[in-house]
Amino acid sequence: MDNKSSYLSKPWLNQYHKDVPHTLEVPEKSLVKLFDEAAEKYANQTAVIFYGNKISFKNLQDEVNRFATALSQLGVVKGDKVALYLLNSPQYIIAYFAILKLGGTVTPISPVYTSGEVKHQLTDSEARTIICQDILYDNIAKTGVKLERVFLTGISDYLPTIRRMIGKSVLRKAFSELEVPTPKISEEEGFYRMKDLIKKTSSNLPQVEIDPLKDLASLPYTGGTTAQPKGVMLTHSNLAACQAQIKASWPIIEEGNEVVLAFLPFYHIYGQVVVMLNTMLTGGTLILFTTPDIDDILYSMEKYGASTFFGVPTFFEYLKEYEKTDRVNWKRLKMITCGADTLHVTTLEGWTKRTGSEITEGYGMTETSGVSHVNPLGNSRPGSFGLPLPNITAAIIDPETDEFLPVGETGEMILHGPNMMQGYWNRDEDNKKAFLDVNGMQFMRTGDLVRMEEDGFFIFYDRAKDLIKYKGYSVFAREIEEIMYKHPQIKAVGVIGVPDPKVGQYIKANVVLHPEARGKISEEDILNYCKENLAHYKVPKVVEFRGELPKTDVGKISRRELREEHDEEV
Repeated sequence: MDNKSSYLSKPWLNQYHKDVPHTLEVPEKSLVKLFDEAAEKYANQTAVIFYGNKISFKNLQDEVNRFATALSQLGVVKGDKVALYLLNSPQYIIAYFAILKLGGTVTPISPVYTSGEVKHQLTDSEARTIICQDILYDNIAKTGVKLERVFLTGISDYLPTIRRMIGKSVLRKAFSELEVPTPKISEEEGFYRMKDLIKKTSSNLPQVEIDPLKDLASLPYTGGTTAQPKGVMLTHSNLAACQAQIKASWPIIEEGNEVVLAFLPFYHIYGQVVVMLNTMLTGGTLILFTTPDIDDILYSMEKYGASTFFGVPTFFEYLKEYEKTDRVNWKRLKMITCGADTLHVTTLEGWTKRTGSEITEGYGMTETSGVSHVNPLGNSRPGSFGLPLPNITAAIIDPETDEFLPVGETGEMILHGPNMMQGYWNRDEDNKKAFLDVNGMQFMRTGDLVRMEEDGFFIFYDRAKDLIKYKGYSVFAREIEEIMYKHPQIKAVGVIGVPDPKVGQYIKANVVLHPEARGKISEEDILNYCKENLAHYKVPKVVEFRGELPKTDVGKISRRELREEHDEEV
């Protein structure tokens, strides 16, 4: 069997759970149709619990329809890009589906973006309408972008009376530099209060035809690993396919009977698809958190009987050491899943030792609508991000020649499947580089260095842009980090390559020590540890101790920022 056939034959299918289909029929339905079907089927069940406020599917659907009608009456039409600049809240779900009902496209903006980053996304996406958390409006004003419509909403609008002041105080603490605009702003032309519109508008939706295969549902932006974030074009069909693939891969999940904690941000593709869409479209209940307060999360897990848990590596790393983690019976949960970043083996081992439960690791990108691989239930392999979902073909190629590599060799992973993006918004040159044609199949380049084992499990090594070239050697930053994480006094580490004309790049390790080790462990101690455990060409040249490391908005250590910070210091 040649190299190409080794992948196209899909050896991973033999590792699927017995109840997972090898292929599946993806419904040719819009997300609007899927939401309405779930809302009608589970009308009297609780869709959302927001700090004690329970909202049924029937009431949620009614508010979606009312807000969609209001948006339509104010000029939002099919094809419009509408920005969502919101924290996790009922308003996020209502606005999301209301926009889709009009044939519009949601472009989610991170609440932690600076005004400059907000400006880029608004102008690049061509959004002229925004639905905004009132406490975040100051950042919109600073952009200077001319918007036709601004819909403001407050976090307290859906909070129970007893929690309203608490909610406001939490947001003031989290966004201390921002001010809530005065009520008078809603009287200005083009400004509206979302809550008032929903209350006074009767449902009278226009007839909008949506082509699931062509019409864009979401335009999320990549996290900025390049100079400027790029809009990722995801159709209704892309997102519906991913939701169907997730559902098929997790046969343990029961429609209408799951309780899911929603603290992962909805503006991020992981929170948007795996948590919000997957739960809403299968009749589950979302326990919503505006901010990831650990005590609130642990309390709510027990109070509401959470059945699944979705987290990121930094969250699990923190929880495995947290004093109150044992208050939850983690073994009771059907599934504990980790995504958005690589789960270090030391975190996984520490978690299992502490809780007696296992973490199922997966892999996905914004460009794959959130997910492309997951570990099979009951057969999870530590160190692997699992197997491709049904209907996905994955392969490994040489990033320089595009030739298929032998199984077991590390190269760039390419993917083919119904959940792959349509391309980058208004980026023709990037799109030419993003896809590869193989026998009439369009594969998407991931930019990730990966290898596939003989039985079809995939192992992540690094982002291609994070590969360090030292004296002709290819060095994976993650491999060094894995070894360094095993040092008992290292709390966090980020490894980067620093340009050097003599060697190409030298290796620099940015290290955060546990508090009790600070001042007692030296850079030389860390280097000696590395020399004992790494090949000579993988040993860092420089170790820099830091109080903390820069992270992305989902808690991933940002090597890009580490490189930029080093460049600024030089």
